[in-house]
Amino acid sequence: MRVSTVILPIHRWSEGQRLWRRAEELGFHAAYTYDHLSWRVPFRDGPWFGAVPTLTAAATATTRMRLGTLVTSPNFRHPVTLAKELVTLDDVSGGRVTLGIGAGGTGFDASALGREPWSPRERADRFAEFVPLLDRLLTRDETSHSGVFYAAHEARNLPGCVQRPRLPFAIAATGPRGMRLAARYGQAWVTTGDPKVGESGTPEQSRAAIRGQLDRLGAACAEAGRDVAELDKVLLTSFTPDRPLDSFDAFVDFAGRHAELGVTELVLHWPVPDTRFAADEKVFERIATEAPAALPA
Repeated sequence: MRVSTVILPIHRWSEGQRLWRRAEELGFHAAYTYDHLSWRVPFRDGPWFGAVPTLTAAATATTRMRLGTLVTSPNFRHPVTLAKELVTLDDVSGGRVTLGIGAGGTGFDASALGREPWSPRERADRFAEFVPLLDRLLTRDETSHSGVFYAAHEARNLPGCVQRPRLPFAIAATGPRGMRLAARYGQAWVTTGDPKVGESGTPEQSRAAIRGQLDRLGAACAEAGRDVAELDKVLLTSFTPDRPLDSFDAFVDFAGRHAELGVTELVLHWPVPDTRFAADEKVFERIATEAPAALPA
């Protein structure tokens, strides 16, 4: 099992670069950041920087660790401009980028451009067009497309991604349409667990919910003629009832139980004091350096 981190884009780069370098020193498999225009309380009225510029800076500050978004969405992104940014970022990083991508939600991103938030159905409809078009843009020298929501006219992406045929997609999905997209286009699948269970359930109920999600992913892969084992299964932590950062032993137990379900990568939030992501930094760093050797291969 891999252990990664997500560093919220809340730090001026004079401070942020230290965290990204430290994440690599600690041996994390990857370091991700959120791709939002702003996020929920208590971050809504504080510093919040752009994901792609942050990752570009992180690419120049690190050399080995993978980098990525958790997650990008169509809420304020267009496939044509996003593809150009991703090709550039993949080049700057030397082929170390993973695109975490999801359908988006009803938060601040959904209304920041001055429109009403899309309904769940419209978000799913847009996502179903967004992902295949982005796949084409990143794997072809030139792409034209005329769809219901998106268009491209002779959009060029030379020289293409360093990673071939393109950088990997980690698709966040729990519903049937999103699962089908993950099965067809994903190199990884992302979950935060079941939000309903996360609010009022138990760790056992949370694991049962994740087991059900993995079963549905397996069914979607079978329908697509693909082996579900080809996809990494990524759990972004802090949204289940568990408290894996309370101690080193708590994390090892948490990781082992989720490895049994089939999860292959756990992503831990870099500690942020006085928030839901608060944690003892010494425990966090011990987990990063010692836990991988104690976990299933």
